[in-house]
Amino acid sequence: MRDDAARRRTASRVILLPLVFLTVALLGGMRVTPDRAFVFLPPPLITLVMAALLASLFLRGRLVRLDAWLGSRHGVLVNVSHALTLIALFFASAQAFNSVLPEQGLLHWMFAFFFLWTLWNDQFSAFDPRRLLRSLGVLFGTAFVLKHMIMAGLSAPGGSWTRRLAGMVFEGLSLGTLDVPAVAPATGYISFFTLALYVIGLALVAPTPDEPGEVRLLLHEASRLGPTERRALREALEEERS
Repeated sequence: MRDDAARRRTASRVILLPLVFLTVALLGGMRVTPDRAFVFLPPPLITLVMAALLASLFLRGRLVRLDAWLGSRHGVLVNVSHALTLIALFFASAQAFNSVLPEQGLLHWMFAFFFLWTLWNDQFSAFDPRRLLRSLGVLFGTAFVLKHMIMAGLSAPGGSWTRRLAGMVFEGLSLGTLDVPAVAPATGYISFFTLALYVIGLALVAPTPDEPGEVRLLLHEASRLGPTERRALREALEEERS
C-alpha cells in the first residue's frame, strides 16, 4: 500500500503537476475575438510581480516547502524535476492573474492595484495551506466575476436599456476610460477552466513530496496544542526515546 502511494505521489509531482501548470500558463493568456480567432497575450510585467508576491505566500503558508522539494536527500534528476515544477508553478501563477486582469485602460490598473494591495497585506497574515487555498479561491473568484461577468456584460453591444444606462454611468465614473476589448463569450469559459485547473494544481501541491499522510496529520494536530500540552508531548517523546 505504501509503495503504491509513493508511486502515485511520484507520478503526480513528475507528470501531472507540470502538465497542469503548463496548461494554465498556456490558457491564461488565451483570448477569443468576436470573429472566433484565438489570440495569445503574454503576461504583463505586473503579473510577474504578483506571482513573486504569491510565491512568498506559498513559502510563508507552507503550501510549498523548499526543504522537501529541493535538497541533498534527493538525486540530481529529482531535484531538476522538482525545480522545473516550481518554475512552472510561478509562470502558471502569473498567467492566472493575466486571465482575470483587464488588458488595458484604467480598469487594468485598478485590478492590478487590488491584487497588489491584497497580496501585500497577506504577507503579514498567518496562513496555513488550507486557509491560503480558500483565500486564493475567493481572490480569483471575485476578479473573475468582475471581469468576465459584470464588466463583459456592461461592455457587450446591444442589451437592454438598463444595461446600456449602467454602462454609461460606469464609464462616467471611470472618467471615460472604460476601454474593454471586445471578446467572444468563449473567453470567459477558458478563464474559468484555467482558474479551476490552477486551484486544483495548488491543492495537489499542498501535500509536499515524500511526506507520509500520517506525519502531516500528526503535525496538524500538534499545531493545535497549547504551550502546556506541547511541553508534555515533548517530555513524553523524550521519555519514550530514553
